Amino acid sequence: MARIFLSYARADVDCARKLADLVARAGHDVWWDRELHGGSRFSTEIDKALNDAEAVIVLWSQSSLESAWVQDEAAEGRDSGRLVPATIDAVRPPLGFRQYQAVDLTDLNNGQQPERLEELLRAIVKMAAPVEPKPSRDAAPTKEEAAPKPSICVLPFANMSGEAEQEYFSDGISEDIITDLSKVSALSVIARNTAFMFKGQTVDVKDVAKTLGVSHVLEGSVRKAGDRVRITAQLIDGAKGDHIWADRFDRDLTDIFTIQDEISKAIVDALRLKLLPKEKSAIEARGTSSVEAYSLYLMARQQWIGGFYGDVRKDEAIVRLCKQATALDPDYAHAWALLALGQLELRFLHGMDVNALPAAERALEIDPNLPEAHCIKARYLEEEGRGDEAESQIRTALRLDPESWEVNREAARLIFRHDHIRDAIPYFEKAASLMDMDFNNPAMLITCYNAVGDAAKALAAAKVTLERAERTIAKDPTNCSALAMGASALNALGELERARDWVRRALLLDPENLLVRYNLACALALELGDPEGALEALQPFFEQITSTTMIRHLEVDPDLDPIRDDPRFKASLEATKQRLKISAAPSA
Repeated sequence: MARIFLSYARADVDCARKLADLVARAGHDVWWDRELHGGSRFSTEIDKALNDAEAVIVLWSQSSLESAWVQDEAAEGRDSGRLVPATIDAVRPPLGFRQYQAVDLTDLNNGQQPERLEELLRAIVKMAAPVEPKPSRDAAPTKEEAAPKPSICVLPFANMSGEAEQEYFSDGISEDIITDLSKVSALSVIARNTAFMFKGQTVDVKDVAKTLGVSHVLEGSVRKAGDRVRITAQLIDGAKGDHIWADRFDRDLTDIFTIQDEISKAIVDALRLKLLPKEKSAIEARGTSSVEAYSLYLMARQQWIGGFYGDVRKDEAIVRLCKQATALDPDYAHAWALLALGQLELRFLHGMDVNALPAAERALEIDPNLPEAHCIKARYLEEEGRGDEAESQIRTALRLDPESWEVNREAARLIFRHDHIRDAIPYFEKAASLMDMDFNNPAMLITCYNAVGDAAKALAAAKVTLERAERTIAKDPTNCSALAMGASALNALGELERARDWVRRALLLDPENLLVRYNLACALALELGDPEGALEALQPFFEQITSTTMIRHLEVDPDLDPIRDDPRFKASLEATKQRLKISAAPSA
């Protein structure tokens, strides 16, 4: 696998996205700037990625010929001997680059797989291959080619406690082991979302390994009873199905962190990997030494991920649990950050007189590199109309953890609210890929893909949204957020009668949930052809919402375009903006 830097002009983002996907499928690690190309605001991240790359692919086009950024990146690739040029329309590369033969990838413009893709892939492999020194006559025989980097999938540990409500604990253990192993540079680890696709299924480990292309699989179980915990774990060879390592831990619950450390280190030892000192320290860093605080945090995070979006009871539960966790351990940064996220929702979605900034500031005081806390500051800044500063906080959060579900979720919504819908898509896609229970971000992708005219992707997003909403509703038929988002997906899939039924159920079950009302209004306005129903659903939203960012969202949301010119919509919007003292849009 090679590390690839992809340089392109913003106008060519669709071609860049297709090529990045094709090269990644071939097993390479592709870095591209996710549609925010051409600004010095991301220069630090761009420079780092460019320096780390083993090959620099440059897409020459009429647009990239006029881009100083692309020419600078191409020059860096050329001067360091890492340039892999390609053309996506009928242009000649600029002077200084014409001596390098460019691969013709113009098929990308037609949405097709390029005929010369294999040529490009061969060039990447050749570029990334280390240069072997010529052996002298007395040189020893060359060593065999190094073994490929081991890879692993950590299957969700089974909850054996006999109590479904204890699932938050077994899920938390699984996620922590995935996080720990991800810190080992010599090991490739399958992402949490992909691994959790197998949750609750009876699987053949060899089939899992073959499907995901991994060399090893870790599976296990957790039984928590009172102040005791039993964890079993076994590391399995993905090709042979043989156990490489297995163990059972019967301990006091207070030993849970030690058990997690022992499992991670046992896997490293079994695979004969070298654990660097900083990696060992990172694995051992738990954020808290209090098992009770940790358990409360896991419960709160389960609420944050899987609870009703927009339900005041969910947000109150998060705040209550995290307050207890921080009382037990005042230095638990993650609990402070999650407390602030819950308080943020209470203030801006439910109109409560709650200030989330102190908790966010406390989290950053303990750990300045906690991305979620930067997201909270961004939301406050945007509510105050300070869009540039909010965007700066989001950029910091993305730099700190580009794999964070919360960070990508907030980045997507901020960009969407600034009416850059196409630019928001990669962040919605990333967020949707990171959490298998998340139906909100796939539902937002339906809106975004429709807005940019990509009907095929809108349909695919609708299928993902509906599948996740159905899973959620099967567990809890009263989850109105899932009903609302599922109704939008059903609309997109043409199941209109079923969509209308879900709309009716959601309004009956939770008529006070403003976000549910908003999402139902979108479904009624766009697909169900019911402007009267949409306006009726929105009226309490207009009368009660206290978040200026939600009004910004409403003003740019294309789902509401069918009723946007209705005098009643205009009057309600204007009254709400006057109540919230909203004038001009915040700077972007």
